[in-house]
Amino acid sequence: MTQYLSRRAATITPYVAGEQPAGSDIIKLNTNENPYPPSPKALCVLQAFAGERLRLYPRPDGGSLRSAAAKVYGLSEDHIFCGNGSDEVLGLAFQAFFDGDVAFPDITYSFYPVWAELYGISYKLVPLNADFTIPVDDMRGNGVVFANPNAPTGIALGRSDIERILQNNSDHVVIVDEAYASFGAGTVAPLIPQYPNLLIVSTMSKSHALAGLRVAFAIGQPHLIEGLMRIKDSFNSYPLDMVAQETAAAALLDEPYCAAMSEKIIATRENTIKRLADIGFRVLPSSANFVFASHPQASAAALKEYLADNGIYVRHFNKPRIYDYLRITIGTDAQMDKLI
Repeated sequence: MTQYLSRRAATITPYVAGEQPAGSDIIKLNTNENPYPPSPKALCVLQAFAGERLRLYPRPDGGSLRSAAAKVYGLSEDHIFCGNGSDEVLGLAFQAFFDGDVAFPDITYSFYPVWAELYGISYKLVPLNADFTIPVDDMRGNGVVFANPNAPTGIALGRSDIERILQNNSDHVVIVDEAYASFGAGTVAPLIPQYPNLLIVSTMSKSHALAGLRVAFAIGQPHLIEGLMRIKDSFNSYPLDMVAQETAAAALLDEPYCAAMSEKIIATRENTIKRLADIGFRVLPSSANFVFASHPQASAAALKEYLADNGIYVRHFNKPRIYDYLRITIGTDAQMDKLI
């Protein structure tokens, strides 16, 4: 009954998340979750948390997570902003830095146009090259946002290309969404001191296996962090709960565990790419914890349904240029064996 909705709520097309199928025998390769458990150190913090503390409000700035991120990236805490998942951080960033004509690739994280439309921000889509790489010198606007590696393609830009985008947009904020950077692309956080227009958004859902906790942070020079704080404190001063702050801080500081998990996923990914190619798939080069693959003799939609019938869920985007592709999350070796 749309008469009870605002015009914006009635007309907007919201983001569609991946399916969340139920069942213990399901192999879930459709939402880019980490197949391995979080850091044991993080789980110890979670299990030891004193529940009576929940009567108190959490630190509004992210508390121990902000301190941990500053330590890991070698920056002061005023370079770090913490939020309730990267979707919240990105949504706040759209409001903090973009007034209109923000640029992002035509094939990328499909939440970007949703935020732009929700907040009344005009945008321009920059077509990817024929090989699905980002055309670096075309990425110009009154603000730029892109994922590196890009989603759903998995293709990453190198640091020199990202610097060109920063230099070409020196008067506007460039947001680099590093949701999957731990799986091969690497972070461009060392560029933060050099570029006052660079904001990096990082999530702990994938690399640190904390998707269920909803934790993320942004990294940038203090004037950008202050902009995010202004928007946050006009919406929700306490976005990240006490349990999340402390558990995520322990996970972030356990760098050896995170690195070992990522290396394991990378090894499985490279083996999966080879095995998919051996049975006729075209697989794009990936620096993420997923692959983007198509087969010349079978439609992606039909393959998705066939896999679902066999208890394996992957992602299909029925959109121009990519409707023949499946995005397949990298699971355990045993899960990928069954997929093949």
